[in-house]
Formats: sequence, structure tokens, C-alpha cells
Amino acid sequence: MNALNIAEYMQTLGLQAKTASAQVARAPAAIKNRALLNLAGLLRQNLGSLQAANQRDLERAAAAGLAGPLLDRLKLGAKDLETVALGCEQLAAMPDVIGEIIGMKEQPSGIRVGQMRVPIGVFGMIYESRPNVTIEAASLAIKSGNACILRGGSEAIESNKALAALVRQALEQAGLPPDAVQLVGTTDREAVGQLIAMPQYVDVIIPRGGKGLIERISRDAKVPVIKHLDGNCHVYVDDPCDIAMAVKIADNAKTQKYSPCNATEGLLVARGVAEAFLPKIAAIYAAKGVEMRCDEASAHILHAYPAIESIANIVPASEQDWYEEYLAPVISIKVVSGVEEAIAHINRYSSHHTDAILTRDHMHAQQFLREVDSASVMVNASTRFADGFEFGLGAEIGISTDKFHARGPVGIEGLTSLKYVVLGQGEVRT
Repeated sequence: MNALNIAEYMQTLGLQAKTASAQVARAPAAIKNRALLNLAGLLRQNLGSLQAANQRDLERAAAAGLAGPLLDRLKLGAKDLETVALGCEQLAAMPDVIGEIIGMKEQPSGIRVGQMRVPIGVFGMIYESRPNVTIEAASLAIKSGNACILRGGSEAIESNKALAALVRQALEQAGLPPDAVQLVGTTDREAVGQLIAMPQYVDVIIPRGGKGLIERISRDAKVPVIKHLDGNCHVYVDDPCDIAMAVKIADNAKTQKYSPCNATEGLLVARGVAEAFLPKIAAIYAAKGVEMRCDEASAHILHAYPAIESIANIVPASEQDWYEEYLAPVISIKVVSGVEEAIAHINRYSSHHTDAILTRDHMHAQQFLREVDSASVMVNASTRFADGFEFGLGAEIGISTDKFHARGPVGIEGLTSLKYVVLGQGEVRT
């Protein structure tokens, strides 16, 4: 397509989405739920063809030299497909919040004032690598009564086309307009420039990908953006803590999967437990090939254990390491004096995504929850739980580190707005 054709194509998608959004917004809950259950069934029935499409993407990406963590994000295994199918079913089982009226109060004038939850309208989703996002976005759009225009990464085009075709089929089977979920069929980057500059059709843009993509979208968009720039997440091991539990969680938070944005990138350890904790977790990280970028105090402790030092990649941490989102088998490690220094470090260096404290001290836990300025704050749990599915939202459109409108995993309510409704019985203002 040339630039003119892309502009016309995107305008067509926008108009179709706007038209479809009015229809899906007024659809009864039973119809939306039927579409979601249809989609779950189609995903399971078409496992083979979906994985074949994904394999084509993987082979092309590997030939192009795509880095290991990005290849990992591109994979669409049977477990991944079952997870998004379950997410569709979980969404279908959830109450429909559209049309819900909250906070209704009678005023001195006699009128009653409240707020009604309504769909946003049309959202544009721009994402990289992960093809499962196609289903997460589509299912949330259906449940929340919105239409969406999806623009996945060029590396996942075959997977996304196969998934989007099933979404359209599920919508049609339920009697909903198939244009309620549209995939941008071109990999030309000009399509993104058009999508983020159509306020007449698109009500909000949600970018999900690398920092460069999100910074570009935030800078150039002419419509509001719900965003998170990166996932520099931390685990803080407090004094006192259950050492065995802390080792288990710190291992899971880093190594269960390296590429997601909720994987831990920074490990903070209270000085009082550092000598008991660090050798145990370092032995696990060393066995799994995790590079440890240590401050002077943590390196001093680990160098006292020749068995660990001989197999571990222990290197000095730089100032930049405290800011890094590695998305790889690398972790920064720092010994801190206690909970207050841990909180100060996190609030300075983190991306305000997800941070956890591992502790036996209730007051320390409460202080951490109150004072850490992040979208998700956890006590005695792995940061890998920061996920819409794990939070019981059915799915997520992304994890927002913004503070306005939506924060944390963005589920159904994050894709809605509130409008005031006023009920009267003939009152007039005097």
C-alpha cells in the first residue's frame, strides 16, 4: 500500500469500528457472553492451525535474528492458547458492569444524582510480539461493550491474522458485528501513525511493547493514551522474614519466565538477613545461569562462598543497573539497611509497575503497601502474579503505570467510563 491507500484503509477501519461500537455497546450481556464462549471453543478447536501459523512467524523471526526473549514472547503454545480460552470463559462468567449505576444520592433540591458505567467507545491497541494479546484485547472489548482496532507486531502477523479470523467468526455466530474487532492487515508503520491520529473514530490508544514504541505513541498521539513504559520490578527481602519462603519467591519472581514485564529485575535484601539469604538464592541463580550484578555489600557476602563464586557470574553493579529492565537472566542485587531504604530505592529507580516485600513484620508490610508508589504492591508473593488473569479480571489489555483513569492490570472497568445520570420528578432550579 502507498501512503494514500494506507490513510484511506485506516479511515475505513475507523468508520467501521465507530459504527460497530454503537451496536456492541447496546448488546445484552447474554449476547456478549455467548460471543466469548464461542471464541473459547474456537480457540480449542483450531489449536493445530493456530500453532502452524505461529510456527511460520517463529521461523521468519528466527531467520531475521530476533533476540531470544522476543522469540519467547512470540511463541503461542498449547498452554498459552488454553490460558486465553479460559480467560474468555472467566470473562463470560463475570457480571456485566455496563449500565451499572453507582453512588446514587438525593440532593437538597430533590433530584437524585449518580454515575452510570458506559463503554469508552473505540480503543486502538498497538502491541509487539505477543500474539495472545490479540485474544486478550478482543475478549475485553467484547465484554466491555467496546469496539477495537488491533495493530500487532509485524513479527506476529500470521498468528494475529489466524486469531482475528476466529474472533470475527465468534462475533458473527453470536449476532454481533464482526467489525467490533478489526486487525490492521498491513505491517507498514504508517498505519500506526494514522491510527493514533484519528480522534474522530478512536477514543483511546493503548500501546503495549518496548519503551521506544510507547514513547513514540505517547509523543505523537492525538488521542488519550493508557501506557506503561517498562517493568523494572523489585523484590525486597525484609528483616525479619521466612528465609525458605523468601528464596522460593525470589527464585520464581526472576526465573519462572524472564521476558514478561512483571518479572523481577531488582533484588533488595535487608542487611540483617543478607548473610543467611544471599548464598541460598545465589546458588539457585547460578545453577540457572542468571548473571548477578551486585553492589559492594552483596558481592562481599557472595565472594565468601567459593562454591558459588566458581560457577556464578557475579559482576559489579553500575548506577544504570538500578534502572534496568533486563527481560533476560540478569538481576541487580543490593543490600539495604531496612524497609525505609528499600522503599526509597524502589520509588527512585523502579518503573512503578510491581514491587513486593517478603516479611514477617506486619508494620513493615503495611508501611511498604502505603509508601511504595507502584501500580501493584505485594506482600509475600511473587511479582509474576501482576497479571489480569491472575488478579481475576479474566484478561488484561495491559498494565498501566499511569495514575489517571486506569492503573495496574487494565480489565473491564479500565475500558469503561462514568457519566452522570440525574433522576428527577419535575424539579426546577431556583
